[in-house]
Amino acid sequence: MKPRGLMIAVVVLAALAVAIFISNKKQAAASKSTDSTTRLLSIPEDQFKEIQIKKLTGETIDLQRPSGKWEMTQPKPERADQDAVSSMVNSLSSLNYDKVVDESVSDLKAYGLETPTLAVQVKKKDGSSAEVLIGDDTPTGSGAYAKLPAEKRVVTISSFVKTSIDKRPDDLRDKRLLTFEADKLTRVELQAKGQSVEFGKNGANEWQIVKPHPQRADSSAVETLLGKLRDAKFDPTAPDADAPKKFAAAAKLATVSLTDSSGSQTMEVHLETGKDKTKTYYAKSTVTEGTYKIQNEVGDALDKSVDDFRQHKVFDFGFSDPTKIEVNSRTFTKSGDKWMEGSKVMDNNSIQTVIDRLRELSAKNLSDKPVVGSQLYDFTVTSNDGKRVEKVIIRQQDKKLLAQRQNEPTIYELADSTASDLQRDIGGIKEKAPEPPKKK
Repeated sequence: MKPRGLMIAVVVLAALAVAIFISNKKQAAASKSTDSTTRLLSIPEDQFKEIQIKKLTGETIDLQRPSGKWEMTQPKPERADQDAVSSMVNSLSSLNYDKVVDESVSDLKAYGLETPTLAVQVKKKDGSSAEVLIGDDTPTGSGAYAKLPAEKRVVTISSFVKTSIDKRPDDLRDKRLLTFEADKLTRVELQAKGQSVEFGKNGANEWQIVKPHPQRADSSAVETLLGKLRDAKFDPTAPDADAPKKFAAAAKLATVSLTDSSGSQTMEVHLETGKDKTKTYYAKSTVTEGTYKIQNEVGDALDKSVDDFRQHKVFDFGFSDPTKIEVNSRTFTKSGDKWMEGSKVMDNNSIQTVIDRLRELSAKNLSDKPVVGSQLYDFTVTSNDGKRVEKVIIRQQDKKLLAQRQNEPTIYELADSTASDLQRDIGGIKEKAPEPPKKK
């Protein structure tokens, strides 16, 4: 290429580079401008202190957060649904508009903003406030007109944003019949089926039965109960005016009391059975006023006896693999990734088969009657880095195979096949096969 042609090419490339740089800069500036000008409100969520919504109907909803949790003060003082209010806060904290329809409005009435459908005011922790007015829906119904009180500009917001703000008091009420936090509970008492059972936490933070007498609880069964109670809600949109009368006439099913450091909450549930065997549950609680029909799954969860919450598994080690197993006169200890019996290296798979068998050992029936019978097995299983030691004796009495944990009265009646299964698995424990000689 000739020197003159080369110079021209360099100049053209430089000009293109400058043009691209300027274009990119303009695009970035335009993008930044768009981001800032489409925002009606921008308030950090942690700065919200109060939300007041005045409606065209004359109704006022006032929500306040005096100490971390939202409360409804208008139309009357009530607990607020924290999730529902948080969703509204999320919408208001970064309230965007879609487009400008009038830069300098002269007739607010044309947009329904002379007397707004919604007038929303947010009071912040620093003492300042922000307000937005929302008027009529747009002709297409996909949005609504809105403006800030201090501005003449009218914009549109999406119908989704308007819906997220335009709530009824019932939408924002806490509809739970019990307001506990499961991880903070210290006691749970259930009266049902003519029995009374009380649950408490042990040193490992696991649920145990403490009344009618101390015994192991099926923690998953207790957690299932608490999950159903946590979901127990009333439906304010479908009130049953006769609920108090129906509650009084129905048979009492259960009473449950929950205790944490702040006190106790109680709910009483009654069951109405129809001629076609249909079930309807009614409840009242110390947390909220009134009597309500509740979900059937909540009532079903309370219709339990003590045995429904007793632990049927014989061993507690679960998925925490043991490090030591003693069975009758034999002792197997784990060293690193090897199982040893004295100085002998054992076959890991044969030991694991026994561990799996013990892990799944479960009672088909439970009893508290004393056992007199011939002893078949004496197990001691150490797990959880030596912190958990479980001793279980298995006996045979009247053709029944019965297991009992050390220092516990409960008798676990095992399946008939358990004796032969254990005999086979324990008899199958063997030494590790020697390594084949290496080829020279």
